[in-house]
Amino acid sequence: METVVSTPAPATNPVASLRRLYLLRFAFAVVWAGLLFTSAGSLGVLSKTLLVLYPLFDVACAIVDVRSARANRGPVRGLYANIALSVLTTAGLLAAVSSGIPAVLRLWGAWAITAGLVQLTVGVLRRGMGGQWPMIASGGISALAGASFIAQASKDGASLTNLAGYAFLGGVFFLVSALRLRR
Repeated sequence: METVVSTPAPATNPVASLRRLYLLRFAFAVVWAGLLFTSAGSLGVLSKTLLVLYPLFDVACAIVDVRSARANRGPVRGLYANIALSVLTTAGLLAAVSSGIPAVLRLWGAWAITAGLVQLTVGVLRRGMGGQWPMIASGGISALAGASFIAQASKDGASLTNLAGYAFLGGVFFLVSALRLRR
């Protein structure tokens, strides 16, 4: 009789998973920002698509993050809040893109404020992993940037250019966090 010994599947490495996710988010943000910057003067097909795609990508990343965090007993409530905020933002942007740039800036600003505060909170809860200070700073900057988007919406000549810069800077923060996570 043959004895079969099974070995349990190795536990997922939460740091490696988070590092890969952060690097993916960096790459996406850089490409997205470049594309939006080229079309930021008006709400054409490309800019409308990009605006709706960004929070959808955020939802997908948060779902991946939740799965990893749950498997490793990490904080998930803030991630669920982020998913809800991003889904609501996606739905709102579907309507706002037909109302004009000021409507988009107001909605994006509200999202940047709330999602930034959530990111800050999740970063604080994860600080034991290392590499979270850029996420904490990014969350705070996101909240401030959101307020500036709302203020910009009421000015003449409002454009989407600042959203491209916002996404690029957020991507840089993800890159720095990925590089600083403990091995």
